[in-house]
Order: sequence, then structure tokens, then C-alpha cells
Amino acid sequence: MNNLEQYMLPCLNKTVLGVECTGCGGQRAALLLFQGEFKEAFVMYPAIYSLVVLFGFLIINLFIKFKYDYNIKIGLIIFNAVIIAGAYIIKMINTFN
Repeated sequence: MNNLEQYMLPCLNKTVLGVECTGCGGQRAALLLFQGEFKEAFVMYPAIYSLVVLFGFLIINLFIKFKYDYNIKIGLIIFNAVIIAGAYIIKMINTFN
């Protein structure tokens, strides 16, 4: 990649226990997204795009209030949790097979 990779934080879970956590790949996916490698970012961490939508909504909601903003936030959080958990389960199944 480039020099930004040397500043990435190591996964403590993977370092200590040897098993990836639910966030493993998130930093690299964000870096790939900023570099314009959109498909590779999704393959690295499938929740990257839903997290961008969530954080974008949260930032916009700081300045503009919506009628059902709380429900939208909760829905986006649940949606992200499902994607992250599903991707992690698939990753663990592929790891141990």
C-alpha cells in the first residue's frame, strides 16, 4: 500500500489470542476506500460502506434535525451490527475449515 499503513494500530485480539476480531480489516478498508479501491475495500471489510452511511448521517444530524432521527440512527446501528456479525461469522467459518 503506502506509508500510511505503518501508522495502523495492530489488533490486540489477534496479537494476544491469535483470532481476528469483528473490526479486523476496518483500518485497511478505510485506507483502500480513500485510495479509490472500492471493491477491495468491500472485500477487506464488508461493513465499510454501511459505516460510512451511519457516520455521514450522524454528522449531518448534528446540524440538521430530522423528525425520526432517533429511529433512523437505531436502524442504521442494527443494520451495521448485522453486517459486521454476519461477515465475522463467515470469516470464522472460512478460517476454521
